Amino acid sequence: MAEHTGPIGIFDSGYGGLTVFKEIAARLPQYDYIYLGDNARVPYGNRSFETVYQYTLECVNHLFDKGCHLVILACNTASAKALRTIQQQDLPKKEELRRVLGVIRPTTELVGELSLTKHVGVLATTGTVSSLSYPVEIGKFYPDLSVFQQACPMWVPLVENNEHQSPGADYFIKQGLDNLLEQSPDIDVIILGCTHYPLLINKIREYVPENTRILSQGAIVAERLEDYLLRHPEMAARCSKNGSQSFFTTESATDFDRHAAIFFGKEVRSVHLPL
Repeated sequence: MAEHTGPIGIFDSGYGGLTVFKEIAARLPQYDYIYLGDNARVPYGNRSFETVYQYTLECVNHLFDKGCHLVILACNTASAKALRTIQQQDLPKKEELRRVLGVIRPTTELVGELSLTKHVGVLATTGTVSSLSYPVEIGKFYPDLSVFQQACPMWVPLVENNEHQSPGADYFIKQGLDNLLEQSPDIDVIILGCTHYPLLINKIREYVPENTRILSQGAIVAERLEDYLLRHPEMAARCSKNGSQSFFTTESATDFDRHAAIFFGKEVRSVHLPL
């Protein structure tokens, strides 16, 4: 069966998925990974459902072509706007066993166990907020929870321009949190529903009550992926284990490498993938 094995694919519209990949690789270092960032067409957050679906499917198919049997959509917008259609319409057409998983469900499965007030906040891009994916998914597991969302459109540009540690970032971070907490001062758990936002976590903590739980997706997704592979040994057997990591971008590899280190925590060397 060795000839049928391949790396685990990790897809994001840009850099943010590297915060998820970092946690996955730390928890499951034995596997091979391919990361693909569609930087040439970022941002996805303000695009239509159909466009996000088409872009995501194209990149998922690229990862399948590179031998991946399992692909993680390490992007909230792609998970919100494309995952279900890919799972229900496209994967059944594939001859081989292939799976595509997202980052929203692992967090929503957990959040109800952490909230004492039953009031949960979600900070995300405009696209993820408008999709209502978090309220819908949380409602499936915890119908008694009240979910409050806040779009923070300036947060991603702050991170990608390496301004997230600057004093100027505080204005936009405080504004987003104030708007969220105005909806309900009883919020005691906040989900960071964008993979860029973990880089802002220290500043976020400054503007929320001390007892507020802040959930970053990376560690949660990594833990749930490990559990998934244990529960699905047939998929684990299809994932190769040489500890390798490869990076691809649809934009300039030089630009990608310079920014990627901020998210991944160490230098990377990527290859340009023309679409």
